[in-house]
Amino acid sequence: MIPQPFIHDLLNRLDIVETIDRHVPLKKAGANYVACCPFHSEKTPSFTVSQTKQFYHCFGCGAHGNAINFLIEYSGLTFVEAVNDLASYMGMSVPEQQPEPSNLPYSSKEEYGDDSEVSSQDLFNVMKIATRFYREQLKVSKKAIDYLKKRGLTGETAARFAIGYAPANWQNLDAAFPDYKSESTQNLLINAGLIVISENGGKQYDRFRDRIMFPILNQKGMIVGFGGRVIEQEEPKYLNSPETKLFEKGRELYNFFAARRAIRDAGCVVVVEGYMDVVALSQHGVNYAVAALGTATTSFHIQKLMRQTDNIVFCFDGDQAGKKAAWRALENSLSQLVDGKYLSFLFLPEGEDPDSYVSKFGQQAFEQQLKQAMPLSEFLFKELSRDTNLQSSEGCAKLVRDVKPLLQQVKAPALVLMLIKRLSQLSGMSQEELAELLQIKRSPKPRTRGTIPRRAPVTPYRWLIQVLLYKPSYINKLDRSFLVGCREDEEVLALKLLIEMLDTYPAVTDSDATASILTYLQDSPYKALLESIESEILEWDDSIDLEAEFSGALLILKDMQRNKRIAELHSKPLNMLTEGEKQELKR
Repeated sequence: MIPQPFIHDLLNRLDIVETIDRHVPLKKAGANYVACCPFHSEKTPSFTVSQTKQFYHCFGCGAHGNAINFLIEYSGLTFVEAVNDLASYMGMSVPEQQPEPSNLPYSSKEEYGDDSEVSSQDLFNVMKIATRFYREQLKVSKKAIDYLKKRGLTGETAARFAIGYAPANWQNLDAAFPDYKSESTQNLLINAGLIVISENGGKQYDRFRDRIMFPILNQKGMIVGFGGRVIEQEEPKYLNSPETKLFEKGRELYNFFAARRAIRDAGCVVVVEGYMDVVALSQHGVNYAVAALGTATTSFHIQKLMRQTDNIVFCFDGDQAGKKAAWRALENSLSQLVDGKYLSFLFLPEGEDPDSYVSKFGQQAFEQQLKQAMPLSEFLFKELSRDTNLQSSEGCAKLVRDVKPLLQQVKAPALVLMLIKRLSQLSGMSQEELAELLQIKRSPKPRTRGTIPRRAPVTPYRWLIQVLLYKPSYINKLDRSFLVGCREDEEVLALKLLIEMLDTYPAVTDSDATASILTYLQDSPYKALLESIESEILEWDDSIDLEAEFSGALLILKDMQRNKRIAELHSKPLNMLTEGEKQELKR
């Protein structure tokens, strides 16, 4: 939804070295910069950043992209979020986008206020002021302090998570906002989800009262909402901010912003159910835990976590509610699975949750439990087989029927094969019979990190792709007739796609585009091939005789076409050749 010319302009203004160096320290190495790859474990740097071409490539795991790709992979941002983040850093305004259909569960301006004139920045400021107010209230509330001490939290932990307290009165926030009763402030507080209008529309009151307050941060570390936990035995135990312009709970995870580095260092993320679970685990040294925000784990959550780690452990209570939450997480994970990712489920002993368990037994015991987590495949078949008699034909048929819609969601080829193999063992049917019965569409195995396609011999087509990726303006010198009637293999199709893209976006060709032009080809089936070819020009510099490279490739193509035409003419009987063809063959 963001115009491509703007994205191109943004990438041309950015310096990818500066962008990446803010997150991963880079060292100069010849014409490029290097570091140990942030996307996989290694001791020798293979992560290379080209300042000339403005892209990165890891020769160890195959990670490849530009500044936008880096933020998506490293920080877990969406494409739009990454563009907005980089544009803000560069002082550029992103063109107005076509609004997406709202998924918010409300639409009444009378109930929630008119947000048409409310800016996100104003709402961020409101959330910051409210957080400061709640933290100050915690310091003077003996009741709240005693509760946190009873739960085993230290003052240091409470400060690190910016935990606060919302007093029991109906209108506490008037102390934080001097112009609390003005229409503009009321509108801001309503749209931030901090105050509620009574049903008759005559009174406003604070949404959070007599609750421990947990600020919720987005991926940029900005406060977008709150979770409030009761101190007494009241309901609901947890109350979250409503969906707002800043906050969509199906996309946010508690502690995700603070835990990202710990997740990468641990090579694992633990997904728990509650705020207190996350806080208690962190206090005991388990800093790589996150929690969903009053909703089931969604596919968006899974995508976000998979950008950070290959290993996700869902840790839920061992009761029926915990099993139900785990099953929902499994269902929402299936369509996101790729080979090389590992999802598992840990159910703590009856009566224990992560908070109580780590408080009683400590970090080492909890991490030992993590090692015993049940793989997704085992949990899947265990749950489906729980009340099924697999000694009977009817029970086996029921298992196959129940598992069919679940397996059809899995797009990871190797995992699908292993799940079918396990189902074959349980049902007594052959893998071939199951594959036909389940009607599972096999998709080609995607290129995953850790496997880099073997570098193909340089062909004239690959040669031309290298030149066009290095200097797109050479599109103006390309004789397209060389591509007419040529073989239709992957490299040729990729070259034609590249030519079409450069024709579509002529602004790319009018300058020596410094940013990777592959931004325009995010969904192309040839993107992996083009990335591989682009990595081959990392060492190119101004000493390369580009004109000779380009001309040489065209000469070879011309010769190939000449030989192909000669072969075609020779294949015909002499008496079948026209006079024109005879003269052509003679030449």
